[in-house]
Amino acid sequence: MVETREFFDAFPAIQYKDDQGLAPPRATDPGWAHGIMVNGGRQKIKCKYCHKVILGGGISRLKQHLAGERGNVAPCEEVPEDVKVKIQQHLGFKVLEKLKRQKGSKSSKNSSVSYFQGREGADCDDVQRNSKTAFTRGTSRRRGKEVDEGTSNRTKRHKKQIFRTATPVAQPLIHQSFASQETMDQADMAVARFMYHAGISFNAANSDYFQQMADAIAAVGPGYKMPSYHSLRGKLLNRSVREAEELCKELGKSWEVTGCSVMVDRWTNRTGCTAINFYVYCPKGTVFLKSVDASDITDSSEALLNLFDSVVQVVGSKNIVNFVTDTAPSYKAAGKLLMEKYKTFFWSACATHCIDLMFEEIGKMDEVKEVLVKAKRITQFIYNNSWVLNLMRRKMGEQDIVQLAITRFASNFLTLQSIVSLKDPLHQMFTSAIWMHSNFSKQKAGLEVAEIIVDPLFWSLCDQALKVTMPLLTVLHLTDCEERPSIGYIYDAMQKAKKNVIVAFNNKESDYSPYLKVVDRIWREEFHSPLHAAAYYLNPSIFYNPSFSSNKVIQKGFLDCIETLEPNLTAQVMITSHINFYKDGVGDFSRPVALRGRESLAPATWWSLYASDYPDLQRLAIRILSQTCSVTHCERSWSMFERIHSKKRNRLEHHRLNDLIFVHYNLLLQERRSEAGKSRSIRGICDPICLEAMDANTGDWVEDPGAIEGEDLSWMDVTIPSERTFVSPRVQNNDDCNASTDDGDSDDTKVIDGNDDL
Repeated sequence: MVETREFFDAFPAIQYKDDQGLAPPRATDPGWAHGIMVNGGRQKIKCKYCHKVILGGGISRLKQHLAGERGNVAPCEEVPEDVKVKIQQHLGFKVLEKLKRQKGSKSSKNSSVSYFQGREGADCDDVQRNSKTAFTRGTSRRRGKEVDEGTSNRTKRHKKQIFRTATPVAQPLIHQSFASQETMDQADMAVARFMYHAGISFNAANSDYFQQMADAIAAVGPGYKMPSYHSLRGKLLNRSVREAEELCKELGKSWEVTGCSVMVDRWTNRTGCTAINFYVYCPKGTVFLKSVDASDITDSSEALLNLFDSVVQVVGSKNIVNFVTDTAPSYKAAGKLLMEKYKTFFWSACATHCIDLMFEEIGKMDEVKEVLVKAKRITQFIYNNSWVLNLMRRKMGEQDIVQLAITRFASNFLTLQSIVSLKDPLHQMFTSAIWMHSNFSKQKAGLEVAEIIVDPLFWSLCDQALKVTMPLLTVLHLTDCEERPSIGYIYDAMQKAKKNVIVAFNNKESDYSPYLKVVDRIWREEFHSPLHAAAYYLNPSIFYNPSFSSNKVIQKGFLDCIETLEPNLTAQVMITSHINFYKDGVGDFSRPVALRGRESLAPATWWSLYASDYPDLQRLAIRILSQTCSVTHCERSWSMFERIHSKKRNRLEHHRLNDLIFVHYNLLLQERRSEAGKSRSIRGICDPICLEAMDANTGDWVEDPGAIEGEDLSWMDVTIPSERTFVSPRVQNNDDCNASTDDGDSDDTKVIDGNDDL
């Protein structure tokens, strides 16, 4: 616990001259910096900010006024926030110092101590209430008068304040101004030891809730007792479940208007167990429904149909517009059977998965396959040899070659693009004098990689592969965008991507045709849906563009959507008759503000504003344009999967574990919503000592083939030679390397012994 004396040492003593009536001689209380004595008396003080005159109570009453503590004095409405927080903390630490003295005496059983120490299993509200109560009690014994209006019933307000739940007012910058560097270092080490001891992934530090937790604890102050094991798995978990359920209910209110997309996220862990996570998407946000261990039914379309049907019953078939799965044969068959059963919504394949299939098929083509094999030899050699890796760091700074995309095969081509962008530094590195004098330059693997780097044909083939894949990466980025529903843009994006491929090959059909055949086949057999065509047609930013062109596929898709999503025949007739007003851009569609909004507004929002004269058409357009075409890529936790779906654990506490995963994923989704519109630059960053990050699509770029296959490792099993390196769990020893890289750089770029521990 931080000693109270340290706080006051960090709070500089303030001495003011009496020539302006600010403070009496030799005054050291920080409150005098914010008040003025009236007529030279200590008991009559004017606030510098709101100019109220406080009678009685002296400087203590002024500090209550500045701190916003009701009961004895009305709070100041003009005090700067930083001053308010400083005074609040000053008063709080005075109370704590007094409680410490009481604890050391025989009468240390005074109940007020419990307000800072907390109780076993106390929840957050209890702790906040206790902190505020101690704060209030420590300053409520002195009473006085005040020159102000509306100060009646002080006693009643004081009693109410004692039991009022306070909102934490922690402000990290203010706290840091009081704490010494030594104290902050101790706090950092306390957090670090906890994470190391508990084996918590370092990625936990990226959570929004990590800092929120620290701020809430700081607001309570020293003496806060962390929740117990039983409280975490008991009432606190129950409370979190209720909060998540309320959030789901709130978002569910919009499903009837905008419709929703049910997303089926199938994934498999290292041991071959298959889990299915079910989400529901709408423009207001995504909610997690449940996770199911589907290891025994993943190949049975009938069993999957029953599972999917149970989800439809929960969400409501009338609310669903799109039911999204991947293209695995059994999932595809079950999705189509489900669509045939209800006939009121569509099944479609996940756009992200389909584009990844395109990358996979392109990667199997002979020339592209050869390029990827050679590129992986480069990265495996660099990342599995510490000396070479550090040489790369010196040449390229902190930039990594391996780049993480949202899918495995997309990561291949994003990393290939990274290699091409680093062509010159890599060439300099493998032709430099320091490389030539190292033992690696004489080894077979080193010679092979150096030969690849200086081979012009390799770089030419890289450029050719990227001509095809870069436009597709742009489409993939669109499907992962959370700023607006993607379904209104996917059809147009695919058409533009194919045109860009043709242009990249200078319209030479013999060069681009083999690649576009792959793209067209997957689009036709797996990807295309009537929803994509109808959304393309109804998106005003695309429809009113001079380059827009319709065809039979688009027209048929739009008619299919009318018949499926609008069962009322009268409404169908109204929609088909009113669509001409949209085509011609008349009525409200022609308003100047509507013309400007075609590009700036989300398509569904545009329809909600300017189609009120055509309610049936408006409702259909909003429901179509409010959907996603891709499964949400919420973070997947291998450890969470194994804990939830372990048969032994399920038999013991199945209900509690389901609650845990329900809260876990909905908190992740809530965090994503808070970051919508922000730059997500962290996507391209892999944590070198996080196996989950390495498994996520980049493992074969950094590890030797079969190096950790079949091993059940956690991050605590990994030996890493340097905190700055990005290496495979199986780092090769480099004791035979005689070359030195010591040229005056810092210690963290020295030659690394592969036996160094974390």
